[in-house]
Amino acid sequence: MAVDRRRVPGEVRAALFFLAPGLLVIGLFFLLPIAASVLLSLTDFDIYALGDVRNVRVVGLRNFSRLLADPLFWTSLRNTFYFVLVGGPLTLSVALAAALLLHSKLVRWKGLFRTIFFAPYITTLVAVAIVFRYLYHPRFGGLNRVLELFGIPAIDWLGNPKWAMPAIILLAVWKNFGYAMILFIAGLQAIPESLYEAARLDGAGRLQLFRRITVPMLAPTFLFLGVLTTIGYFQFFAEPYVMTGGGGPLNATLSTGLLMYKQGFRWWNMGYAAAIAVVLGLVILAFSALQFRIERRRNA
Repeated sequence: MAVDRRRVPGEVRAALFFLAPGLLVIGLFFLLPIAASVLLSLTDFDIYALGDVRNVRVVGLRNFSRLLADPLFWTSLRNTFYFVLVGGPLTLSVALAAALLLHSKLVRWKGLFRTIFFAPYITTLVAVAIVFRYLYHPRFGGLNRVLELFGIPAIDWLGNPKWAMPAIILLAVWKNFGYAMILFIAGLQAIPESLYEAARLDGAGRLQLFRRITVPMLAPTFLFLGVLTTIGYFQFFAEPYVMTGGGGPLNATLSTGLLMYKQGFRWWNMGYAAAIAVVLGLVILAFSALQFRIERRRNA
């Protein structure tokens, strides 16, 4: 069927008219801040520039070269990778286990348990931190009381560099797995029961059903949650800020986001903080691209 080419420009104008509000919001609150951060990272913008913008000097890539030589940055980056590579898979594993349990016929009052598991996700971090700081208290905390029942000595969870990051990861998993659980449940409900019935007729066991049907059918959900969790966990800031007083003990919980905050709003090295933000953004972009590439190869 022939298409009237005279209608095309009008349709394009109509489409642009309806897209304009969204594009404007994206430009103002996404593209513009990114451009501003990149430009700011090329300057020595500091507290003196706040008083007089003429004090700002363009320093090129000096902030990035300083970044590469800064041991505190590498410490924060190592802590961030630790948090992402341990906390991310652990969060998704707990979420998947909870989803499988609630999707099975073993549990009654499924709606109640879904609400209970999802509640931490919508609870403010400050409230969660207060509860966990009490649980982690070296003398009176509930967690150490449980350990003492098994003859295990009390642990200074937030005061020991060895245990501080695992303690924060445990908090993050407990707070965030509920959202992933809801999406996994939705994915499980979308899998046709006929696939499981056909596999059972062929003699497949529970483990084979999980490996050959459940996991492949949940691949899009895994990809979405993997990217979302990776992006969120790379930016983790509030957990160490609230729980350990800003990255302690001995910088064991200092994240890259927290270092960026300290450089920018505590030490007023805004240009250097912007350079940290640019590097962190590139790391997040690289990890997200890697996840998409792995998924594309798996489906090839």
